[in-house]
Amino acid sequence: MLSEFGGSAVARRQLEHLLRASEREAVTIRVIPFKAGGFPGAGQSVVYIESTVPQLDTVELDSTHGPEFIDSEQQLRKYRDQLDAAESVALAPDSSRDFMRTLANDL
Repeated sequence: MLSEFGGSAVARRQLEHLLRASEREAVTIRVIPFKAGGFPGAGQSVVYIESTVPQLDTVELDSTHGPEFIDSEQQLRKYRDQLDAAESVALAPDSSRDFMRTLANDL
């Protein structure tokens, strides 16, 4: 089955999928609204794995040459600061769901 690449129907299905996923107990989705503008790290996939033992924290970055794992204290601080900045402008989970529903309905 071929599916359309892009377009409003695809965007609507993606938003609906995210809305369903956000209802799971282990999933939290927070949306950064368009009005927030740019912020450091935007456009880059970052997974911050936080351990109960801080020395085991790791950042995983996706790149064209494959995944990259970062665990130095200085670099971890940089990514934690970026995630904190994103979190400070992100909507709360309930408001994020409302935002996604509005976008999906407008498509």
